[in-house]
Amino acid sequence: MMKIKSGNDTKLTHLWNLQGAKERLRLVKAELTEEGSFDDAIMGCAGVFHTASPVLGHINDPTEEIIKPAVNGTLNVLRSCKKNPSLRRVVLTSSSSTIRVKEKFDSNIPLDESSWSSVELCEKLKIWYVMSKTMAEKTAWEFCNENGINLVTVMPSFVVGPSLPPTLCSTASDILGLLQGETERFKRHGRLGYVHIDDVARCHILVYEHEEAEGRYICSSTVINNDELVSILSTMYPTLTIPKRFEQLERPYYQFNTRKIESLGFKFKSIQEMFADCVTSLVEQGHLSLS
Repeated sequence: MMKIKSGNDTKLTHLWNLQGAKERLRLVKAELTEEGSFDDAIMGCAGVFHTASPVLGHINDPTEEIIKPAVNGTLNVLRSCKKNPSLRRVVLTSSSSTIRVKEKFDSNIPLDESSWSSVELCEKLKIWYVMSKTMAEKTAWEFCNENGINLVTVMPSFVVGPSLPPTLCSTASDILGLLQGETERFKRHGRLGYVHIDDVARCHILVYEHEEAEGRYICSSTVINNDELVSILSTMYPTLTIPKRFEQLERPYYQFNTRKIESLGFKFKSIQEMFADCVTSLVEQGHLSLS
């Protein structure tokens, strides 16, 4: 039986519409920052997937609004996991950003799972989301190592694909803006890794089910800069007002080494596939018109 934390019932319709949901889905209300809140959801489960992390726009107090909720929320979930004698493995959704924000690295050598972002540099640059994800994952490893919990972490890059809920998440909103000619939100990315949302889900399942899976796994299909991205999208969708080019920012060149997850038999979808599925979803939900 799958257990998912619950919130406002109006936000859950898309979950109940999933195939098999009425037979196999159980919703349990939980609060990320409340200790013990996940006990009921986790007790008796063989596997736990912790995917939630605060993502905010304008931040007044990064410590209280994003860092503490990310770190303490992760600890609250893991403390509940510790109480569950049936637990086999925890899969934590981290982020590829936790490996690429560093003072110095050789751009000719693709980054792998041994790399960690610098918390000090994140604080200096005020990259609060990256800082929170890095601190949360490091905290998770420390807690699980001390308490004998089998932990595997997945580090997705920028996730693209169809959207289940009717309200768009921040990532999907950024993509919609880009397809409609906006540059401001994407400009800051400079160079970025992209991955299909289906691949992110499949990667989580694979590292949970594969007995030999251990440690951290980068989950990213393609790393390209903004100009390369809009060139691909303009060819795919010539009727849309996609920007032609971006202001060039000073961003370090990097690639990801994804051999670790690929060694388990994993194959990523292309950037064309992920954006095609994303655009189809945006059109079907009425957010975008191709005419």
